[in-house]
Amino acid sequence: MTNTTTTAPAPAYRELPRLMSLMTGDEKHGPAATSTLDALWVLYDRVLRVTPETADAPDRDRFLLSKGHGPMAYYAVLAAHGFLDEDLLAGFGSYGSPLGHHPDRLLVPGAEIGSGSLGHGLPLAVGSVLGLRAQGLTAPRVWVLTGDAELDEGSNHEAIAYAGPAGLEQLHAVVIDNASATYGRPGGIAERFTTAGWSVESVDGRDHEALYAAFTAPHPGQPRAVVARVAPKR
Repeated sequence: MTNTTTTAPAPAYRELPRLMSLMTGDEKHGPAATSTLDALWVLYDRVLRVTPETADAPDRDRFLLSKGHGPMAYYAVLAAHGFLDEDLLAGFGSYGSPLGHHPDRLLVPGAEIGSGSLGHGLPLAVGSVLGLRAQGLTAPRVWVLTGDAELDEGSNHEAIAYAGPAGLEQLHAVVIDNASATYGRPGGIAERFTTAGWSVESVDGRDHEALYAAFTAPHPGQPRAVVARVAPKR
């Protein structure tokens, strides 16, 4: 008799449209979701050091979805990587489903925070880094994905201003720039982070190799911000 071991197939980007199509309803906010799809995929597929098996491990990377309005892409990526059963996707937003229109950290496997359209995730990420440092955990990285309009919020502005001078090297921000912000900034979004002492790069938010290179670039002694420019899909 020959013993064989069956392994699960590796997740594939091409599966995401099918997974997202399982989620329906008037409140799905498709454009808000698809603007984050490529950045989320690259993070979970190639960058984040966290799996369904290590989702509670102290030394895991933390990912905070601050742009929590229209989380279809987030749920699809989590399902593709085994954090949740894809059978749950069809119930998205329905009564009794754990997959709400905004993610709930107590209901969604792998979710670190509950958030909405303006999730104030940057100050939460700053606090996460400081908490890890207080525990002597310097290896885990904290990633937060925000929208450009969120940066109009004062708490996020203050987090940007604090993190650079504090040298929070474990902190990484991904800003989805789909030109939805109300207020312009002199020099653009990237300049706001640069002025505050962050390591910053702007890339095409649909280009997986450019995203990966920006996500993995060294930034000793500085927090890292990647501005992902995203035009709406037609």
